[in-house]
Amino acid sequence: MQGKRGLVMGVANDHSIAWGIAKACAAQGADLAFTYQGEAFGRRVTPLAESVGSKLVLPADVEDEASLDAVFKSLEDAWGSFDFLVHAIAYSDKSELKGRYLDTTRANFARTMDISCFSFVDIARRAAPLMRPGGSMVTLTYAGAERVMPNYNVMGVAKAALEASVRYMAVDLGRDGIRVNAISAGPMRTLAGSAIADAKTVFNWNLTHAPLKQAIELDDVGGAGLYLLSDLSRSVTGEVHHVDAGYNVIGMPQARDLDKDLVGKGYAKVAKSRNGKGKPAADNDTRAAAAPASASDAAE
Repeated sequence: MQGKRGLVMGVANDHSIAWGIAKACAAQGADLAFTYQGEAFGRRVTPLAESVGSKLVLPADVEDEASLDAVFKSLEDAWGSFDFLVHAIAYSDKSELKGRYLDTTRANFARTMDISCFSFVDIARRAAPLMRPGGSMVTLTYAGAERVMPNYNVMGVAKAALEASVRYMAVDLGRDGIRVNAISAGPMRTLAGSAIADAKTVFNWNLTHAPLKQAIELDDVGGAGLYLLSDLSRSVTGEVHHVDAGYNVIGMPQARDLDKDLVGKGYAKVAKSRNGKGKPAADNDTRAAAAPASASDAAE
């Protein structure tokens, strides 16, 4: 990354995924610029930026066109051109991330999509003319874009739109030699992750059931970001790169990873409700009995 310059948008603190990526790039010689929204975040981001030698720390509000114009004018004045972009910006009303997706309000749906998805498009449109051939853009997504995740609701829909945008943008910008990819990290203890209800339960579930049985660390995602932003991935674009200890390949956890008693109780409850007599469903349906019996044997 020697001689490369990049803009990192969305660092909140030293636990942020964007910061993990920034550190990895800086360690390999990249020059960085950072943005922040609001003075409170500015006070957090500025010392982090200084720790990696960055003097470009700019205010940015993705809902304000003039603010974004000012960011890229400052970059053009300081650098002329640059090589990569990290987009780590998302928002939704915390109160609507629990309960039913059906109860999402129109206002929150629109704002969630605007900040979490459209902001990447809006930023990329400004960034692309300043990027040199071989440039790279990376955004952040999550498994809730692909499958239903608890307490993720409209954010999952916004992330699905973001992933689709990655593919369309990869085609649009490919002719200019610019690549566009996303990183889908597993649950992590970040400021954004903590906003999700029952975050600890989700974290522990993934830790238990992911094939590698390990927590996702900031350096894991930082390394993936470094790969996607560097020339090592020069033929990779339009991809969603999972950094989740393999959780994305799981359809159902292995029987040995399930709570045997919980599975048994759940099966008994369903069986009782279906036959209405409180007797095991196996009396009437041997096919239904086969799977739980096998699961219990395997769990032992």
